[in-house]
Amino acid sequence: MRPSLPNFSLSARLLLLALILVFLVTFHLHRSPKTSSLNTLISHHFGGTGGGGATADPCRLFLSFSATANSSISSHLRALTREPHLAGTPSAAAAADYVRTHLELAGLETLTRNYSVLLSYPAAASLSLLLNGTLVKTLSLAEPADPTARAVAPYHSYSPSGAAVAPVVYANLGRDEDYLVLDRLSVDVRGCVVVVRRGGGPRGTIVEAAAARGAKAVLMFGNGVGGGVERGTVLLGGAGDPLTPGWAANASAERFRLADGEVRKRFPKIPSMPVSTVTAVEILGAIGGPPAPPEWKAEMSAVVGVGGGSTMVNFTYQEDRKLAEIQNIITIIKGCEEPDRYVILGNHRDAWTYGAVDPNSGTAVLLDVASRFGALLRSGWRPKRTIILCSWDAEEFGMIGSTEWVEQNLENLGSKAVVYLNLDCAVQGPGFFPGASPQLDKLLIEIMKQVTDPDSEGITVYHTWVAKNGGINKIERLSRADSDFTAFLHHAGVPATDIYFGEDYPFYHTTLDTYEWMEKHGDPSFLRHVATSEIWGLLGLRLADDRILPFDYNSYASQLLEHANALTALLDGLKIKPILASIRQFTAAAKAVQDEAKMFEVQGVAEDAASCLRLRAFNDKLILAERSFLDAEGLRGRPWFKHLLYSPPKDSASKLSFFPGIADAISDAKSSIKGEASNIDHEIWRVARAIRQAADVLRGELT
Repeated sequence: MRPSLPNFSLSARLLLLALILVFLVTFHLHRSPKTSSLNTLISHHFGGTGGGGATADPCRLFLSFSATANSSISSHLRALTREPHLAGTPSAAAAADYVRTHLELAGLETLTRNYSVLLSYPAAASLSLLLNGTLVKTLSLAEPADPTARAVAPYHSYSPSGAAVAPVVYANLGRDEDYLVLDRLSVDVRGCVVVVRRGGGPRGTIVEAAAARGAKAVLMFGNGVGGGVERGTVLLGGAGDPLTPGWAANASAERFRLADGEVRKRFPKIPSMPVSTVTAVEILGAIGGPPAPPEWKAEMSAVVGVGGGSTMVNFTYQEDRKLAEIQNIITIIKGCEEPDRYVILGNHRDAWTYGAVDPNSGTAVLLDVASRFGALLRSGWRPKRTIILCSWDAEEFGMIGSTEWVEQNLENLGSKAVVYLNLDCAVQGPGFFPGASPQLDKLLIEIMKQVTDPDSEGITVYHTWVAKNGGINKIERLSRADSDFTAFLHHAGVPATDIYFGEDYPFYHTTLDTYEWMEKHGDPSFLRHVATSEIWGLLGLRLADDRILPFDYNSYASQLLEHANALTALLDGLKIKPILASIRQFTAAAKAVQDEAKMFEVQGVAEDAASCLRLRAFNDKLILAERSFLDAEGLRGRPWFKHLLYSPPKDSASKLSFFPGIADAISDAKSSIKGEASNIDHEIWRVARAIRQAADVLRGELT
């Protein structure tokens, strides 16, 4: 028999019930996150509903998780950077396991996609200084900052094996203008080992420039802060696995042989090696020859002469080139209305050394965003479009993991990918640096206005950014090929963003890129990481959930006109008339699209099938316009790069960071290559046709 309840009055019972309710609410509000049910907590506060979406604004709910995010991000970064994790090594597998485990703990569906790709490691190397053929000193190729050699020794991946006993010539930054200076000094680099200071362009391009002038090898040094030595790749001609250009490097895939021409052109013809500043100073202090120009000495005080005399080096390098397995980790949050439209967020996790900045500041943010998305899902929210989170492998070797995945899924991405949001060195220091395809400018600025600046109390990231730029909204265009947006934008034509805090940092690709540096200098409070998480996550949410895609092609039209005006300053204005005519068509189409979007906003979208199909067709125009800037043949001599507006120019010193085919033709014409003047005209017409095609797509009608 149950015990009988005391015979309380009605008012007493009501009071008791109220006290119980107050207790339960207080209990939910103050329970430790470690012991509470997040699902219950979110439902209690935000009224989550299942099977379609939470009643609360998912962006507001996403931001509500920021209070303790800096602690969890710090914890992730500490764990990810305990050991070096170079792609294809056992420690890389441990980093992959960590990321996979925490994505699954967030409650997200997670897949692994493996590829067998050609990677390059150092086997042996030596360097010594000779005078009149006699050994003076054996020089160190170690990194002074890494006395225990826990990380891979400094090297250039894909540098070929080779040896040289040769005179030394100092070529400053290794640019064309630097070799012209040497010519004026009657110093010939043929048969010599060239020493260059880092900063003249991509490593591979610098090595190829020396090889084209007859050099036997290149030694490269950087700023040497703290004794660091910068590792890196010298892979040429695009991105991805060298043996499978244009298709995915699955275990059973077709592979070219190393001797095939398509493969050989991806590698420099001469060996190269990064060296410490200490080693570079020893070499430069021993060489004579004509005096170095004052401007060279101003940047490197150890330089006296430029060499070419009796001082020589004996340099040997043995490469270990082999197939290795890499792992991409893919997380899918399926959309409830348009599951076949993809909003993709990606970061690579492989690092040359410990990778606290590059790339695991971004990896820690990715795990935070994944955790927030998992909490949103448990609240009852579902994105309208599918969100895909990607953890790429082997980016440092040449954006290999992301490129293989894009090549494997190229046809699906071509019709279904909405956007790619990249994160690499997420936090390097203070100040926000956004990069984006132009139609994403407006959205990016809107979100920057929602996020508090981590270094300035009471103001937003946007206001600090504008103040830093003198009141100008200047968003970088992604015409460089140095991170995982490359395959998406330059090869597949998917609009992209790339965002980060801090312009640069002194320990790039060295063993000083550690958690300790981040904790003391890069972001002691980890609030820059939190702000990055907020901006990146809100971009993903808006692009996945806004019924009308927040693309602004008026911004694109303005940017194209700005590019055309800059091109006019380099060429005869009459030459670019075809481009200007196409831009006028594109501008009119962009305005019509904006008017159509306003009509949808004013009238709303009914839930009947016909209305939904009209909206889908409208959004598809916004998605597919960027694909119009691709050319199936690609850039001349570099066919993997297909974007005629924002692929990188082959000459890193080009004055044009847009219209790469035109930039290449101008560079070739300056080099007096026969027939290049007519190629400039042809490239102008190619760009004009691409812009006109994009206008046709935005109009949505056949012409």
